[in-house]
Parts: sequence; C-alpha cells; structure tokens
Amino acid sequence: MLSILFIGEINGKIGRRAVQELLPDLIKEHKPDLVIANADNLAHGNGVSEPTIKEMLAAGIDAFTGGDHCFGNTAYLNLYDSGLPLLRPANYSKSAPGKGQMIIEKSGHKILLASLIGQVFMSADHDSPFHEADNILSNLANKNISAIIIDMHAEATSEKIALGHFLDGKVSAILGTHTHVMTADARISPAGTALITDTGLTGLADGVIGVEKDGIIKTFLTQIKTPHVIPESGHAVLNAVALTINPKTKKAVTLKPITKYINIINSPR
Repeated sequence: MLSILFIGEINGKIGRRAVQELLPDLIKEHKPDLVIANADNLAHGNGVSEPTIKEMLAAGIDAFTGGDHCFGNTAYLNLYDSGLPLLRPANYSKSAPGKGQMIIEKSGHKILLASLIGQVFMSADHDSPFHEADNILSNLANKNISAIIIDMHAEATSEKIALGHFLDGKVSAILGTHTHVMTADARISPAGTALITDTGLTGLADGVIGVEKDGIIKTFLTQIKTPHVIPESGHAVLNAVALTINPKTKKAVTLKPITKYINIINSPR
C-alpha cells in the first residue's frame, strides 16, 4: 500500500511552526511514503517564498500545491520554474509561471500530483477544472502511474463534490482546499476515489480562518476593511488527511481526517 499524508493549507509562520512541531510524530504514526501540503498562504498568508518552502522541505514535506494566492508574493515568482516541488493550479493560463502537475517517484511507485482551482465564487477567471482534469488524465498513457492525487482549491462545496463525481473511479483522491475549514464528509466511493470537500487549515486556531479575530469582527460590525493580522504565536491547529492507496489498482483504501492542536509559545527557529 502507498501511504500519503496531505496537510491542509499552511497559513503563515504560526502554521509553519505547527508543522515543525507536529509533523514528526505524524510521520512516525502513519509512516507516509509521501507528504504533501497546500502552500497557498505559506509566507505570512500570501503565497510562498524561498525560505518558507525550504523550511517546510526540511520539516518533512515532499511537495506543495497552490491556489488563488500562489502568485501573491511576486518577488518569488521564479520559484515556480526553479525545479522545486511546487505547483500552481494547472488550469491557470498556460503563460503563467510554473506547472500544475508533477510525477513524484516514491517507494518504487510513480504518483501524479495535480493542482486545480475552481471557478465558482473565485476572484479570477480560470479555465474549467473539469476540462483540465480531462487533459491531465488523457496524457497518462504508458506512464505506469500508481496513484493520482488532485488538490481542488475552490470556494463552492458543490463544485468540489461535482468534480468528485466527474472523476469518480478515474483518480485516487480529490482533496479540497481553500476555505480553511475542515469538512466532515471524508469518504471513499465504491469506485475507489477518496474525497473530502476541504482539508482545513494549518495555522491559528483561535481566530477566523487563520486570521486574528478582532479585526475580522470589526469589519463585520463597521463594514470597514481592516488589515488581516496573522499572529506568530498562540493556539494553533494542524489539519490533514492520511490516505492509503492500492498501487496496483490506483484505488483509495482508507481516508482518515486528522486534527491536532498545539500552543505555539514563541518562534525558536
């Protein structure tokens, strides 16, 4: 069996600290062949940076998916063409930096990891993730793939669930990201495709989807936008899913949601 650990969207420094503190024990417990994380808000809630990616690689993460904020840190757009295991959504413009899929070899198996972004309630106009998924799958002939993992970064639960039905039996797992709230619908279809609408947040637990709560409440009370503040310490959460896949059939066997809490007192690293 292939064992895969997928960490929900890492938000800022407090999220990275939570990974550093909690991931070693998760690796001991689940013994994953591959550890994946969504890095859309890795660098203080706005895309990625070279130091934050390298920090998470050192912590034990093997590959990263993206989302609507992946190009937010424009000083580091070159990272997407640098050879790092970092994806942006595959259904972005083909002229955008980077790529939306990669084949990762682990434990003698080839795993296809792809990143997609939704269209419903999202701020930019992207190509259809349904058509892009078809394009990705149509190019896999003779590549001896043992598992296919899709990160579907989308706002609408309906769009993620619809994609699950569209790709049912064609991929090993569709793991939703973007809302920062883990959903209670983790399941495996009879055809062997694992689906969870959202894998949740790795970051500030005592806030509003990873952001300091007082400013968000003030915005709702006054209708005046306030800066989003991501504290570097406090009560943190790591959300993830542990997935096992039969490499002979590409079918998911188990899908287990994980939620771990930790108090981040300071930032020693």
